[in-house]
Amino acid sequence: MAVSPSSIATDHKKHWWVTNRKLVDKYVKDARFLIATRERNDVTSALVLLDAALALSPRSELALELKARSLLYLRRFRDVADMLQDYIPSLKMSIDESSGSVSSDISSQQLSREQVKLLHSDNSSSGSPVHDPSFKCFSISGLKKKVMAGLCKNYDKEGQWRYLVLGQACCHLGLMEDAMVLLQTGKRLASAAFRRESICWSDDNFTLPVIITTQDISSAATPPRNVSSLSQTENISHLLSHIKLLIRRKTAAIAASDAGLYSESIRHFSKIVDGRRPASQGFLAECYMHRASAYKASGRIAESISDCNKTLALDPTSIQALETRAELLETIRCLPDCLHDLEHLKLLYNSIMRDRKLPGPPWKRHNVRYREIPGKLCALTAKIQRLKQRVASGETGNVDYYALIGLKRGCSRSELERAHLLLCLRHKPDKATGFIDRCELADERDLDSVKDRAKMSALLLYRLLQKGYSSVMSAIMDEEAAEKQRKKAAAATAALQAAIQVQQTQCCNSKLEPETGFNDRVNSGENKAATNAFQGVFCRDLAAVGSLLSQVGFNRPIPVKYEALSC
Repeated sequence: MAVSPSSIATDHKKHWWVTNRKLVDKYVKDARFLIATRERNDVTSALVLLDAALALSPRSELALELKARSLLYLRRFRDVADMLQDYIPSLKMSIDESSGSVSSDISSQQLSREQVKLLHSDNSSSGSPVHDPSFKCFSISGLKKKVMAGLCKNYDKEGQWRYLVLGQACCHLGLMEDAMVLLQTGKRLASAAFRRESICWSDDNFTLPVIITTQDISSAATPPRNVSSLSQTENISHLLSHIKLLIRRKTAAIAASDAGLYSESIRHFSKIVDGRRPASQGFLAECYMHRASAYKASGRIAESISDCNKTLALDPTSIQALETRAELLETIRCLPDCLHDLEHLKLLYNSIMRDRKLPGPPWKRHNVRYREIPGKLCALTAKIQRLKQRVASGETGNVDYYALIGLKRGCSRSELERAHLLLCLRHKPDKATGFIDRCELADERDLDSVKDRAKMSALLLYRLLQKGYSSVMSAIMDEEAAEKQRKKAAAATAALQAAIQVQQTQCCNSKLEPETGFNDRVNSGENKAATNAFQGVFCRDLAAVGSLLSQVGFNRPIPVKYEALSC
């Protein structure tokens, strides 16, 4: 019997499909065996097998789940987010916002059309329902059991593992709000699947056996599936509680900053960044940036620059951190460093315009939008030109170190030393990398680069503080020397005035003596002692009077008549 070509092609196609399915099953089975060892090298090898399986069957749910969990185990959180980015809520919201009102109207029309299609065509024409002869009565309880039983068989295909795995990855990437939504959704789906599964069980499944056999003991040696799912549920619950705590503190800090309570906002953000439990890299960078804004609003420039440095160490493409640090350096008139940050920001804007997208993956958060970049680039170019003109005119040496240290002009030496000691203890370069110990990096390979950026920026800030201390201290020393000169001149002036007053008193007393008494004393024998006696103003401290007279050059001996000194 002749065989048609179509049947041969069908058999060949079927054979090819069966072969690929067997290969996929083999790859998945080998990957499972390697993952069970929990060794990094074996898990990495399992990823290679899973990639080969997904190349043959891209929609293999089991291969996708194993790959996502393997990436999560290897702490490759960015790869997990890139793999499952369609499930990130904030990314969906940003896409919906960027689509505009026109697309939203179109989507609403399509949605309304789909809702219309759900109705029977005859119901729209007549108000009364059309009786179908095939319609039969049925039991609602029986239908519920059948539906739940069918859903129980396919509850793994609903993909709640996506929400759990992606939620944990988002938590480590700093997307706390997304992580909370995803973990809550995955937990709800898992509990719903467990309820559907329990409906199909008989009452005997919920009771313990009265007689325990050796088979039960041997089966208890290996933990059942429910025990592992229970431990996973507990881990998810603990992670959710920690995420909610961080979100509450961040919300309270932002609310305090919006209300003008900057010290309260700084206190809340400090609880987050200095907490005992480490936080994710992206979330800490965001909190450091918010605290830098609070420091800037409260006038603490050095602390604000330090937090900007930490933000840029964790996220070198943070546009807000570069803008804030450049504004702070311009405020204290440190124009060369300000120009350096603005040039860096200009390069970042140019790369965004070249790539036609914001830096980083699509799920990364930014405080600007792509359509705002051209206008910002034009304004930034003009600002750089103005600053270069100011530098060319010689404004580089007029740095306001008082504002940097946080002191007022005319401060004392003790105030300067106290402020300088606190700033040195807080911003010492040796302690610049201490915050990394409380940070969970998204990729461990970035540890060296983060430390290098933190050390370099902290060293520049420390040198700036040392220059400020020496400059302010020299100004204080000049003021103290000038004050000593003023005091010395004032003392000399006071001594001169006292001497002039003594001379005037002498002249007045000599003019008040009567002429007759003077002639009688000349003829008597006591006139010589009387003329030598000096009757001046009364003074208790004769040594002080003598020193004052010697300072003005009155070296002639003065006989003094001691009278009425018993008081």
